Amino acid sequence: MKNKQAINNKHKKTPQSSEEIIKLMLDNAAVGISIISPKLEMIWLNKTLKKWFPDIDIRKKSVCFQCFYTSSKKKMREYCPTIKTLKTGKIHYSETGTCSNGRIYSITSTAVKNNHGKVSYAVETVEDITERKIARQALEDSEKQYRTLVENVNIGVYRNTGGTHGRFIQANPAIAKMFGYNSVEEFKKIAVSDLYQDPEDRRLFIEQVLQKGYVQDKELRLRKKDGTPIWCSCTAKAQYDDKGHIKWIDGVIEDITERKQTERKLQTLNTELLKSSRRFEQLALRDSHTGLYNHRYLAEAIEREFARVKRYNLSLSVVMLDLDYFKSINDVYGHQFGDLILKQFAYQLKRMVRRYDIVVRYGGEEFIIIFPGTDRQTATTLAKRILDAINLYNFGNEKHTIKIKVSLGVASYPEDKIAKGVDLVDFADKVLNKVKEDGGNRAYSSLDIKKERSPASLKIEETADIQQLKEKIEKLTKRANQSLMEAVFAFAKTIKLKDHYTGEHVESSVQYATEIGRTLNLSKEELERVRQAAILHDLGKIGISEKILLKRTRLTDREFTEIKKHPQIASDIIRPIQFLQSIIPFILYHHERWDGRGYLSGLEGKDIPLGARIIAIADIYQALISKRPYRNAYTKEKAIRIIEKGANTQFDPKVVDAFLKVTQHER
Repeated sequence: MKNKQAINNKHKKTPQSSEEIIKLMLDNAAVGISIISPKLEMIWLNKTLKKWFPDIDIRKKSVCFQCFYTSSKKKMREYCPTIKTLKTGKIHYSETGTCSNGRIYSITSTAVKNNHGKVSYAVETVEDITERKIARQALEDSEKQYRTLVENVNIGVYRNTGGTHGRFIQANPAIAKMFGYNSVEEFKKIAVSDLYQDPEDRRLFIEQVLQKGYVQDKELRLRKKDGTPIWCSCTAKAQYDDKGHIKWIDGVIEDITERKQTERKLQTLNTELLKSSRRFEQLALRDSHTGLYNHRYLAEAIEREFARVKRYNLSLSVVMLDLDYFKSINDVYGHQFGDLILKQFAYQLKRMVRRYDIVVRYGGEEFIIIFPGTDRQTATTLAKRILDAINLYNFGNEKHTIKIKVSLGVASYPEDKIAKGVDLVDFADKVLNKVKEDGGNRAYSSLDIKKERSPASLKIEETADIQQLKEKIEKLTKRANQSLMEAVFAFAKTIKLKDHYTGEHVESSVQYATEIGRTLNLSKEELERVRQAAILHDLGKIGISEKILLKRTRLTDREFTEIKKHPQIASDIIRPIQFLQSIIPFILYHHERWDGRGYLSGLEGKDIPLGARIIAIADIYQALISKRPYRNAYTKEKAIRIIEKGANTQFDPKVVDAFLKVTQHER
């Protein structure tokens, strides 16, 4: 049985952290300790206090309220030290009467303040002073009672001759033991001054006794026989002769070293708690991924900055940024790579702004920069500089390097009519939406959404040499882009050598996609992007095994999973080509469904780019009317009915209507 108990003791969990050690010591201290909120509600109490007052309900008010002043609220307000401490922020002491358990207690309440100097809570220290009270009473009784008492109480009782260098006349065994002496006789041989660490403390103590005739609960720094420091609480009273001279000083002394250590540890713990609170507060205002400020901090900062600039008649601008087609980066390269891009983007933003500008991660791939003291013109210039720098920077790692596009919306006070800080953010979001509508990768201010300026107003007088140089650069750029585009399209046609069906299918899909786009009144530029995407939409099949592409039976689930990778492979191939960036979403999402049940990303409704919705119908129609190794071709009429039936589930109903017009005209 003993061996078993020893094993259990060996495996008992020992506290690992300093906070656990402090909590263990506080729990087992010889004094009762509780923590009280400003509403007099008990937050925590130690085991000693629970042992003394087992009926205490931690859900109710403080120890003062529950145990000592329940009979009169007026008395509680007048005498309760905790109420006084919470109001004044100072230490208060109270000595209570006899409690229901027959013991007498004293309560000391200490305030714990926050960084702003306000009281966060109070720490109540409850001491059992029954024996001390008995000892005090005994000093006022007869000499006989005094002699009987001093031999039996556990608190030191003494009588000395007074004066700075007085001697002990009488002492009880408790005081000799307290200071490490073997007997009362040995203790009485020492000078009173030998107990003091600092002689100045002894001099001040005697002065107080001479002035008042007594000293009550005076805390003194003393020392034991071996020099070990000890904190004591001393109550002393002067006894006078017939002429009014001091005959001797009677005193009661108590070792309070443990209590002082507990108070010191409470102070240390409070300091650590405040430090932890500051650290947690800072973390709560930071985005854990990028290290930028988060949405919570923005709500506080924007109103603070707005109030300041409004008061001093200054300017304030907000720039909202959004990474264009960021979802495609996650889809193609994975979320881990996308997280890396966000970190790198955040780092570049911090480098490009001024030291006192505030950069916030607003959410997902959206960011906000607060520019204090900056008007609309300057903020727009800064936004365009950021745009140019981001377009030049290569993001990624050793395996993948990409360019990213970003849209920026600028809102400014007082140029834009704003009533409060949050309106500035909302207006910047409105401007950003206009940027997105116009294709993204540009910076707009409110001027760009209030009116469309005529070409004549934008005309700049240029010399003939500048105009000629611009035309030459434009021609060279077009020629280079055209050459690169032809090379990519030629590469796409190599799929025909690998899979004859795919090659013929692409050519037919381009025709139908272009006609559907015209029916939907797409602009010339949008129509060209749809045409290019239709040419390249099956480019990713170059990375699919010929065994799967040419299989004459239905595909297995595993083989179909491989086939579903071809939009991602195609996007990966053309992503490094800057001028083809805008068609990547059309290629990547052309197998999404209107009801959200498609692949790769499960997009639904208008979240799917329009170009991808067009290519989806052209792609499916051409697949239905083509003969495949595992089935015969459908008639055009049946294929059209299948697509018409798929409106609102697989396909965008408006695009289906446009397709039906194209096929009707064809018929």
